[in-house]
Amino acid sequence: MLEPVTVRAASSVLVGRHREIAALRDALGRARVGEPTTVLVGGEAGVGKTRLLEEFGAWATGGGARVLVGQCLELGEAGLPFAPFAAALRAVLRADGPEVFAGYEAEFAPLLPELGRASAALAGPRPVPLSDAPRGYLFDLVAELFQRLADARPLVLLIEDLHWADRSTRDLIGFLVRAARPGRLLLVCTYRTDELQRGHPLRPFLAELDRARGVERVELGRLDRDGTGAILADLLGAEPPARAVDDVHGRTQGNPFFIEELAVAGDPIGCAALPETLRDLLLARVDRLPEPTQRVLRIAAAGGTRFAHDLLAEVAGLPEAELEDALRVAVAAQLVVADRDGDYEFRHALVREAVHDELLPGEHARLHARFAAAIEAQPHLVAAGRAPAEIAHHWYAAHDHPRALVAARAAAVAAGDRYAYAEQRRLLERALELWELVPDAADLLGMDHLALLEQTLAAAVTAGDFSRAITLTRAGLAEVDADAAPLRAARLLNQRGRLMALLGKSDGRRELDEAYRLAAGGPRGAERVRLLADIAAHLVKIDPKQAARVAAEAAVDAEAFGEDVALLHARIALLCHGERDLERGLAELSQAEAVVRASGDASGLVLARVYQSDVLCELGRYAESAQAAEAGVAEARRVGISRSTGAYLLSNRAEALIALGRWDEAEAVCAEAARIDLSGVTGLHWLQLSAGLRLARAHPAADEVVDRALTFLGRPYLWPSHRLPLHELAIEAALAADDKVEAVRAARVAAVDESLPQLPREGWPVLSAVARTAARVGDRDLSVAVAALAADLPVRHPAARAHAAQVAALLAVGDQALPAWRKAVDAWRVDGQPYPLGRALLALAESAAAAGERDETAAAVTEAAEIGRRLGAVPLVEAAATLARRVGLRTTGQGGAGADLLTAREREVLRLVAEGHSNSRIAEQLFISPKTASVHVSRIIAKLDVTNRVEAAALAHRLGLLTEPAASH
Repeated sequence: MLEPVTVRAASSVLVGRHREIAALRDALGRARVGEPTTVLVGGEAGVGKTRLLEEFGAWATGGGARVLVGQCLELGEAGLPFAPFAAALRAVLRADGPEVFAGYEAEFAPLLPELGRASAALAGPRPVPLSDAPRGYLFDLVAELFQRLADARPLVLLIEDLHWADRSTRDLIGFLVRAARPGRLLLVCTYRTDELQRGHPLRPFLAELDRARGVERVELGRLDRDGTGAILADLLGAEPPARAVDDVHGRTQGNPFFIEELAVAGDPIGCAALPETLRDLLLARVDRLPEPTQRVLRIAAAGGTRFAHDLLAEVAGLPEAELEDALRVAVAAQLVVADRDGDYEFRHALVREAVHDELLPGEHARLHARFAAAIEAQPHLVAAGRAPAEIAHHWYAAHDHPRALVAARAAAVAAGDRYAYAEQRRLLERALELWELVPDAADLLGMDHLALLEQTLAAAVTAGDFSRAITLTRAGLAEVDADAAPLRAARLLNQRGRLMALLGKSDGRRELDEAYRLAAGGPRGAERVRLLADIAAHLVKIDPKQAARVAAEAAVDAEAFGEDVALLHARIALLCHGERDLERGLAELSQAEAVVRASGDASGLVLARVYQSDVLCELGRYAESAQAAEAGVAEARRVGISRSTGAYLLSNRAEALIALGRWDEAEAVCAEAARIDLSGVTGLHWLQLSAGLRLARAHPAADEVVDRALTFLGRPYLWPSHRLPLHELAIEAALAADDKVEAVRAARVAAVDESLPQLPREGWPVLSAVARTAARVGDRDLSVAVAALAADLPVRHPAARAHAAQVAALLAVGDQALPAWRKAVDAWRVDGQPYPLGRALLALAESAAAAGERDETAAAVTEAAEIGRRLGAVPLVEAAATLARRVGLRTTGQGGAGADLLTAREREVLRLVAEGHSNSRIAEQLFISPKTASVHVSRIIAKLDVTNRVEAAALAHRLGLLTEPAASH
């Protein structure tokens, strides 16, 4: 649901029209050089033609063009002639005065009556005007006026709603396009494509214009889903949930006007009633149709946006000829369109909705019941696979509760068979709703209420609807008798515990312990084995030792009951998160993958891919990790679990792509994850990765994404594997903003996280960030804490070894720093991640500069800058450039060193500044004036990119700028 917000009535952004805007800009470019140009912009009502012209007009005005606007009136052929031209010329009169008409005010009076009154009031002798000048003469005068205006600056004439144009307006447009052809004039006309039914006078006129030189057509289509989301975000002032976007896009089919109307009407999700203004708009053309056609449209509206001819015929019960006549009128009016398969569709979903809402209550129930009965009797009347859902919908709309209950359950089963778990959950929720209205519901469905609730819970979890699922577990636990059915109660508790952790409410330990207690005392059998294995898999992130004990207990019965496969999930989790034997875990994962594939366990296969991609990434096999995740994503989509288990595959793939330096691809994967609208902490991993990417690239929206990710730290509970990377992100964000106080605070919080010593994969990056903070601010206590943690943190895999070497380098002092950074760079080369390699190279360059190793400094700076440019890591590139400037290098294509940054005199001054001398004392030492000394100091501060002389002195010591530069060779 969208939160209550103040909604604007119209969007201020132009979305998804880059191609059309480009076409208009190109057309204006041609007009600027004297080529007569006309653009005809077509599109259905509400698709955004006016908004497009407003955007283009503003751009054209900003580029120096003059823009005039005129609109045709909805008065038909007998309406006001030349209405759009009159509006345009009236704007000219207001801006330029009557003199712009060059003495032909009376001749223009048919277009602007006020000109006739003005000319009669003028004093002095003047020729008698030709009050009844022929139309051709008037057209010539209009063309000449436009030419004079265009001679001063390019002229853009925008005429809207050409479908309402009167004959005179069309003729004048035709004259300008085909005959007069003024130079430096761009004529843009809009029209509604859905108004051009057969016989409309605009149709032949457009055909004539198409044959003229310089005429171009631009068809404005509906927006895609992302465009709908962008408009909603602008209207609401906040990013809408993905489900809200899906709902609005489904109802409006991407029509911007309808999107705005639905948004301004209130909450778009489940909006039961269309706004009156929109309904009136949509029904206006329906009301003009003959009554037989209106009756058929009302029947068709009950059948849905798309309907088959045979099904409509069955429900309507009309003679074929009468039905066809009615449909022919509807098609001619462009309210209904026919496809090549012989079926029909309302031209717009909201038209059908408005017609449907006009049905009387009895008529509504009767029509839906007829549709349901017809489809039940002849399922082939609807598309294959759609009959169960169609039947359920129609019986529900007909208020036949017993039939609706049975149909909803059958449709849910069918949805589950197609892996449509979200739809399955909604159908089962409907069955729960209907249960209380049907006295013999249990007999009709052959199950008790708790069983139906359990099925609904399973569908909600699989679909990723965790918030709803946790509510269902509460309802189930209130209904179950734990003494009579301990395994049933344990299963509900197990699910609730996992959901509590997923939503960041708690670690779920209390629920999992109670679930284990009940399961341990329950009857032995296959169900108990599966339940214990599931509890163990969930416990492994909280208490690996207890998880191993539960898994061992399950293993005792597994072989006896032939449930070895049930232990696979728990065993894989223990290998990857408990014992940390990744090489053995990877081998068993391959075996598990084969087993679950053979058994047809699709969710097990996706889970295996999740762990496989995760393990490969930790082992430093990033390309294989990305491939495994990509294969798993495809499998998750196929079986409909993209929003639950499959969600981890997207973030795993993004993580591997980031490690490979394929950042643009990683951004695209993160964007895909964002569109899924993941529940709870399932969406945290991709968000954290996206925030880190944007921070590294200095993206304008980096702060917003970082803040969104860091808000998760405010939740009552986060799994340590999720919490530690957020600590790293908080530190990096503070350092990027040069907020040393916040960086130290975040670093101290991270350093005392009790999970850091137990999780080396997540712990080492955090420790690197803490060490970087300690080095940046010179915090000795923080450095000591880092050294103590690093001494005990395991180092098993390439990335961990590289981080360990980097931490050692950050803590190194004096002569130890340069060899330490060389080792860190070598370690990152082995691991293969370009970004941390680039940062290490930059640190190596600083150490090399301090040691006077100019060639090594130049090579490291050049390589770091190249890595930054390749990744789009702007701060890295800028830091490399700054360092090169400070140490007197210029990076070249060959990586060589250039001229020194500081002159010999400036080096002398800097040496004295570093010794703490004032400007007056420097002047005495160097036999210069204090003013000259001050100028030298200011130049040094600017060249070194520091803020004061203290920072300049510190930098000089760190980078070895006080030593004499080596002689060039």
